[in-house]
Amino acid sequence: MDMRQLQYFVRVVESGSFSAAAAALHMTQPSLSRQVALLEADVRQRLLTRTGRGVMPTEAGQALLAHARQILEITNRAREELRELNASPSGRVVIGLPPRVALQLSAELVARFRERLPRAVLSISEGLSLHLREWLVAGRLDLALLFDPAPSPQLSYHTLLQEPLLLVAPPGTALPARVALSALPSYPVVLPSAPNSIRSLVEALLLPRGITLQVLAEVGAVQTVLALVERGVGSTLLPESALHLGSGVRLPHAPIGPPGVRNKLVLATPRAGPNTRLLKETRALLLELDHRAMLRGAPR
Repeated sequence: MDMRQLQYFVRVVESGSFSAAAAALHMTQPSLSRQVALLEADVRQRLLTRTGRGVMPTEAGQALLAHARQILEITNRAREELRELNASPSGRVVIGLPPRVALQLSAELVARFRERLPRAVLSISEGLSLHLREWLVAGRLDLALLFDPAPSPQLSYHTLLQEPLLLVAPPGTALPARVALSALPSYPVVLPSAPNSIRSLVEALLLPRGITLQVLAEVGAVQTVLALVERGVGSTLLPESALHLGSGVRLPHAPIGPPGVRNKLVLATPRAGPNTRLLKETRALLLELDHRAMLRGAPR
């Protein structure tokens, strides 16, 4: 069958007359009638019947109409996909990042995004992992990097990085090679305020064992936690990469355990929803980044 003839046939049925269809297709009515007649000859069926108010599809015409619409839809979809292969996708993608990840990754991420997807716009939303997870489920974000998110049937997780949690102490503190969990209460600590993924990790590890920390203060930002540790206010519990957010003062640190606990960074994406080329390209870009080096402030 000729694709143009199928298109003409569908337009005649939808318009209800040859004259209206010819006008919409910018062709003469005799030319349109001839094309439909050729289609009828090809399928050896009468497809249209004339009425006092125009034309109606016959039983054979109704059968062909359903197939013709499907064929034209598939053809248009294939044409669009092939067109996308030759053009950089456009649109807007919104990524959620925890504050300390945004601080270390944003410049490199934006630079690479602009290089790879020059016609698209990248929007970065910062927030705690708990809030980013809620925004992702609610559809406010397209993708997000999260620390230790709770399982969700609505989200898919891909682990990017795992780091051991360390006891970080003020300058001059003598620490063993590894700090036993039972010894942690002897180190007064400054911790991130709940809700916080690091705080949740610590509580999940210690509470079932009946271990209670001496919490001196709770603050929101990891940078503030490190500033307090540098001034000797107390120790803290942080992943290794967080040490690079301090002023540069060398702080004593040691892994905790056994059992140890690892802080996990994941790429979270909705299981349902659109999966455009723009989102695929952005996800691929996020997977390519050297997250370990970036979070530690190393050259890339």
